[in-house]
Amino acid sequence: MRCPSCDSSRNKVIDSRATDAGESIRRRRQCLDCDRRFTTREYVEQKNRLVVIKKDGTRVPYNRLKIQSGLEKACYKRPVSDEILQKLIDDVEESMARQYEREVQAIEIGRAVADRLKRVDQVAYVRFASVYKQFRDLDDFLEEVRDVMENQGDDPANQDTLF
Repeated sequence: MRCPSCDSSRNKVIDSRATDAGESIRRRRQCLDCDRRFTTREYVEQKNRLVVIKKDGTRVPYNRLKIQSGLEKACYKRPVSDEILQKLIDDVEESMARQYEREVQAIEIGRAVADRLKRVDQVAYVRFASVYKQFRDLDDFLEEVRDVMENQGDDPANQDTLF
């Protein structure tokens, strides 16, 4: 592991724990050169990894980082912590693993992410939905915003119980 601050490879593990699902290990590290602390995650490699069927019919291996990248873009400058995003992704992965044996449509993953994101941050949800649902024009965007506003009372106040 390299320090994100000084790029040194000299660091020590301060804390290590398994996630709730047991599919990854979260390690808190400290750089021995600049003393900066940072977190890394190690994921257990699955033998029967999911294959994602894209809209054009091509099949690609499931990649967690693609979901994470999309969520980070949707949540840019929004009050959503990385921890919440990681829990959301973990929850989507667990759900997909339970529902699908080998292959899953990309649209199903997008729907699962969007459903959970809607409960976390409505602005981030609309941003994500604009890409996921491929809005064609401003009317599509406004329709989605109206729908979110009509269902505003449905989301819980406590983010810890979202998943």
